[in-house]
Amino acid sequence: MEFKNVSVIKKANVYFDGNVTSRTILLSSGERKTLGFMLAGIYEFNTDAEELMEIMGGEMNIMLKGENNYKTYVEGESFIVPENSSFKIIVEDYADYCCSYKFN
Repeated sequence: MEFKNVSVIKKANVYFDGNVTSRTILLSSGERKTLGFMLAGIYEFNTDAEELMEIMGGEMNIMLKGENNYKTYVEGESFIVPENSSFKIIVEDYADYCCSYKFN
């Protein structure tokens, strides 16, 4: 996957003592995405806007708010997190991801 004509916010988004990091890119259309990497760990994130999370490498176990079980997502798979929600993540090795935010 390649993005053309983008702007990159140089400062990293750093979470969980540096175990999760991402960079924000802005497409010429105004769409916002983050490209990130997670080390092994257990994490929980809240959402404001709907998010499409694409797994670019590795895998992650996801439990969306209101669900009772984790589902494993691997390279090439994706899932959607609704706006104003949350999700839990278990990464056993690493996860490389691209997050796209709903574009109005």
